[in-house]
Amino acid sequence: MAKTLADAEAFARAAAEGQIGIDPDAARTVLSKIRAGKDEVEDLLRAVDELNVQPKLGANPVGTAMARKSANRAAGSEDSYEQALRNLHAHYEKVERALVAAIENYEEMEAAGAESFRRQM
Repeated sequence: MAKTLADAEAFARAAAEGQIGIDPDAARTVLSKIRAGKDEVEDLLRAVDELNVQPKLGANPVGTAMARKSANRAAGSEDSYEQALRNLHAHYEKVERALVAAIENYEEMEAAGAESFRRQM
């Protein structure tokens, strides 16, 4: 996961600096899939409060501790399902921004090339 994040950040940085241009048609197909995944994660995040409910495991110290741990794992702790979803959402956002920037770079480069060609004629 750390390598994937580093790769996404490197791509985003290069796109933001204008070093990457990408075919808009191909990128828009990927962008559509990225946005669909991001929407699904947002739906799951909206429903995460339902996970933060302690199951009824008995009115004893062990049952109470297990119930609390179960709820914390679902939503709340740093290694929870909720946090994993937030991390995934952040990755989707970075990739989305990078693709949009790369599309814009490509379109700017293409427009500049066309303008240069027109001036030569």
